[in-house]
Amino acid sequence: MTNTKQILFGCDETQGIVAIEAGAESVTLYRRVDGAMVTEQRPFSRWMLTTEKHNIADATWTELEGDGFRFLAEFPTNNAYQNARFWLRDSHAEHITLPSAAKQYLTRSGQTLFKGMAFDDVVRMQLDIETAALSPNQPENTILMVAISDNRGFETIVAGDEPEMLRQTIACIRERDPDIIEGHNIYDFDLNYLAVRAKMHGIRLAFGRDGSEVSFSSQQNCAIGYYSRPFTPAHIHGRQVSDTLLSVQRYDVARASLSSYALKSVAREFGIAEDDRELIPHNQIASEWKINPERVKKYATQDVRETRLLAEIVCPPEFYLTQMVPDTYSRAATTGTGEKINSLFIREYLRHGRAIPQQSEPRPLPGGYTEVRNTGVIEHIVKCDVESLYPSIMITEKIQPQNDSLGVFLPALEELTKRRFSAKRMAKENQGREHAYWDGLQGAFKILINSFYGYLAGPFNFNDYEAGARVTTTGQRIVKKIIEELETHGSVVVEVDTDGVYFSPPAEVDSEKKEVGYIDMIGSSLPEGIRLAHDGRYKSMISLKMKNYVLASYDGKKIFRGSALRSRSDEPFGLEFISKAADYLLDGRRDKVKELYQAIARKIDAGELGVDKFARRERITEKTFTSTSKKRIAQAAGSAKVGEYVMIYQRADGTIGLANDYKGDEDKNHLLDKLYKFASRLREAFGEDFDMMFPKPSAKTRSEAAGQQTLGLFD
Repeated sequence: MTNTKQILFGCDETQGIVAIEAGAESVTLYRRVDGAMVTEQRPFSRWMLTTEKHNIADATWTELEGDGFRFLAEFPTNNAYQNARFWLRDSHAEHITLPSAAKQYLTRSGQTLFKGMAFDDVVRMQLDIETAALSPNQPENTILMVAISDNRGFETIVAGDEPEMLRQTIACIRERDPDIIEGHNIYDFDLNYLAVRAKMHGIRLAFGRDGSEVSFSSQQNCAIGYYSRPFTPAHIHGRQVSDTLLSVQRYDVARASLSSYALKSVAREFGIAEDDRELIPHNQIASEWKINPERVKKYATQDVRETRLLAEIVCPPEFYLTQMVPDTYSRAATTGTGEKINSLFIREYLRHGRAIPQQSEPRPLPGGYTEVRNTGVIEHIVKCDVESLYPSIMITEKIQPQNDSLGVFLPALEELTKRRFSAKRMAKENQGREHAYWDGLQGAFKILINSFYGYLAGPFNFNDYEAGARVTTTGQRIVKKIIEELETHGSVVVEVDTDGVYFSPPAEVDSEKKEVGYIDMIGSSLPEGIRLAHDGRYKSMISLKMKNYVLASYDGKKIFRGSALRSRSDEPFGLEFISKAADYLLDGRRDKVKELYQAIARKIDAGELGVDKFARRERITEKTFTSTSKKRIAQAAGSAKVGEYVMIYQRADGTIGLANDYKGDEDKNHLLDKLYKFASRLREAFGEDFDMMFPKPSAKTRSEAAGQQTLGLFD
């Protein structure tokens, strides 16, 4: 009988492991035992898998049962392992190696981090620095202060002479001995800044439990739903690093409700900001520090408090997944869910002495059913969705990879599904931060569960494209059946997206209770095991194009969906225009949008739009200095380094300038074109009237706009 607990959590019950560090022939386990830190040494041999046995020095070979990667090579030292790895790579021989020694050890041992621990059992420290500038490389760009707190009630501000500040920060970390160090953008800002400044002063940034310095590896990508974000990992010996900027984005994949991932914005939306929250623009911190240091200290202290509270909401899902996945917490919080699933299967197969199958060749698959059936402003919107559509299909239809000879795929999926429904139930039974936690947890499980389908069609060892195609075609039939039933029973279907449908129900379905009953009735026509659920209700909706819409909740909140509608790289005046225009549309005042448009056009033409409204944020990457299309930005960036952000705008002569160097020389025609493009994102809401209400910018329309009065949007 399949042991789902061992598939999901590994076969070794060792409790309280918070970190693993590999040496040449052994690993050091850092464990919390009754609150105290203990270390243990365990033997460890690095290993890899190959499809054939090779004549490699110092390798001990074991042949596994089955086809594929059926030879397990183990090595007595790291040098022997690395030599074998380079030889196999240069020989183009098929092999499997894991990205870290910790992952190798965990996979073979069956141990995982944090077993037997709750999220608050680990010692979590929050770190935030305030600096004179964003780049640490100039001598004058000093660290002004370091704010530190932890989940044991400790708070402090370290300030004064920069070298002494660095030494005190190191001493504080060593004394408080955190298992996890958290920060908002800690990878690409705080730790890097501290390391550069420490090196400048000849100080070892010895944050490690063994007295070692913080180290950095090459840039990697953090998987966030269907896209990724680059970051530069930092390693601290014996500790985990957690970046809440990345975690909150992963948390929001299932919810898609946050308009910004900046710490202050997220804190407000989650209700964890203090009533007397200090807000200081970063470019004013250095000057404020000179005249009012206590205010800046309060600002920094509130930063670490918010980071701690934010972590309590968005980080537990990754924490508890680390109890399952053979990897470190730092990596579990940044790697994709498909990789996690693959790790579970490889661990279980090796435990049984089974070979790991080779990947199937990729081929195209039918996608989910998507369609926009109605556009414009539509009142009384309800969303229904099939709870975990693809996983439910795989479970009810018994769809699994053909090469899963141990039969671990479906049992693991069924167990995860039970856990997700349990967490979802807890979310409904709780309020406030408890609700946010359980809701985030069920959302994380949902993403992991839904990745079982993506796993079938992904670059993984147990993939199966034929099985994946069966899932999607079955899903299409089910969603089309839902649409048919909704329209038969008097609903207007607005948008369909794979497993969910936005629709306007009949007039008599005029309360949430009736909506739930109506959806239950529609769902009764679906196959057994497929559950249709009420997934939201909204006062109105601006339907534009596929996956781009605005929802208005009954409490007055607007929810924007779709990067074509709003993007974080958009100029502020455009975002404010779309937000205000959406208010007017939802209120049924379309003519006000036209007036708003003309008012902004007049401000642009008169040069009355401040640079803070039309400058946009640009992140400096390696492509900034190598891509032809980025040439103008590279020229403007000057001495800015990769990873930094600059505020830029387009000048009248077509060049790019820094907002700090603005001289009233913006390209007004460019801004008028941008305004028109922002309005065009709402085209479907106006239908045939759009071209009449928002003519393309020209000399004539520019002149007409100059004669209009403003609405005071930016006054």
